[in-house]
Amino acid sequence: MSFYLFSSVICLLFAPGGFSAAVGPSGPMNVKAALTKPNMGWTSPNILSFPGQQSFANATERWTVFDPPTYSASITVRSESDVVKAVNIARDLKVPFLATGGRHGYGTTLGRLQNGISIDLSLLKSVSVNKDARTMTIGGGVRFRDMVDPLFAAGLQIQTGTCSCPGMVGVTIGAGIGRLQGVYGLLSDALISATVVTASGKVIQVSENSHSDLFWGIRGAGANFGVITSATYRVQPLINDGIFTSIDLIFPASKNVSYFNTIASMVNGNGTFPAKLALISNVLYNTTSNQTEIVANMAYAGPQDEALRAMAPVLALQPVFTNLTSVSWKNLNTATSFGLDAVICEPNGIRSIYSAALRTLSAESSISAFEKLSDFYAKYPEGRGTAISLESFPPQKVREIADSSSAYPWRQTATYLLVELSWQPGSTVGDASKALALDLRKDFAATSGYPDLSVYVNYAHGDEKLEQIYSAEKLPRLAALKKTWDPENLFAFNNPLPTHYP
Repeated sequence: MSFYLFSSVICLLFAPGGFSAAVGPSGPMNVKAALTKPNMGWTSPNILSFPGQQSFANATERWTVFDPPTYSASITVRSESDVVKAVNIARDLKVPFLATGGRHGYGTTLGRLQNGISIDLSLLKSVSVNKDARTMTIGGGVRFRDMVDPLFAAGLQIQTGTCSCPGMVGVTIGAGIGRLQGVYGLLSDALISATVVTASGKVIQVSENSHSDLFWGIRGAGANFGVITSATYRVQPLINDGIFTSIDLIFPASKNVSYFNTIASMVNGNGTFPAKLALISNVLYNTTSNQTEIVANMAYAGPQDEALRAMAPVLALQPVFTNLTSVSWKNLNTATSFGLDAVICEPNGIRSIYSAALRTLSAESSISAFEKLSDFYAKYPEGRGTAISLESFPPQKVREIADSSSAYPWRQTATYLLVELSWQPGSTVGDASKALALDLRKDFAATSGYPDLSVYVNYAHGDEKLEQIYSAEKLPRLAALKKTWDPENLFAFNNPLPTHYP
């Protein structure tokens, strides 16, 4: 069994903290001179790196190299004070910058930054668990894989995305969807407080009781307001001693109609999709069978007997392959979905993503998408790395939490569509791939249950309207926050907000 490698469609990806400054006239030499002046007070002499150095390559390596930002210098910060200095220097020089944790952000708006400064947060990796208070505080560079062991050892868990490598703060500030959202809500709903370095270089604490307006805004549009150096979350006791029931499945092309009709019935069944069950459906090309297939994973937060009852409608379709396992919460991202997390997390691939948030999953649109992708594979063999993912995460707890509680606007969403385009360097399939993605996104948006295309900000391509990402209802308040906290638009590259709306 050999799948044509698809690189992220089963991951929850996000901009891991794309923060930026307005473009100005300072060139690379001026930037280097400013950063290397004596008595700068950096916490380490090795904090700075420049093009041509291996340390620079390490500090700026990206998950996707499609339409990427470029840098003339990198600052690998080791403390909050380093972040403050970096922001102040970039602002004073009028040089664009991005502060990043996992560097998995793939929105094409990031590529508007050229010859800027990289503020690398990857060494801010502290993880502190308070078992009695059921809280966890992490540094701004922590990835999901960094915190699962200490949290699990304390008998606790938290809702996460579906891959081990993205930065946790970056996922959070977009909202943070994932397998456990039906039980606990979004990852941003678990956020208690955050430490933010603002555009003015001040360090502030934001929470429901401190700068509550900004706390509202960072949960859904956080890349627009500051650099988050640490965050504290509410965590939960392990469900079923932390043991999930997971099953990987493969369905041949001949069963795509019955499969999509079944999962649409489950997902749209007015609460009949169990809160503890998550279903990820991928349509991709199998090089062994030379056909389009559905490769799926169902994960249930509970014992096997409960899980099999919840999974019964899908299992009744008699997949051609099943692998039923018990998986601990700490290994949920790495041990499920055929163990592809290690491959998926490999950096430096060409990946271009289009998406849509679906309040209603249309079986007809799904079946049509399967047929269109099959035709695409036949016509463009170089495009067989392209895949479709439908992430069906129970919305129960997400919908219980008031829409007004945060900036995230799409709490009614039950399934997230991802069309991931991937090809090898030098291929000519890029234009055809884009046309396919736009066609599929249009089809699903028309049947999504929302009046227009709606897009989870962490999945935004960058060509969407502001209203399609943040919603017309949220934008006036977000624009007012932008004017208050970042009037000079320093944070301008990650699906940026205006300072006035409309």
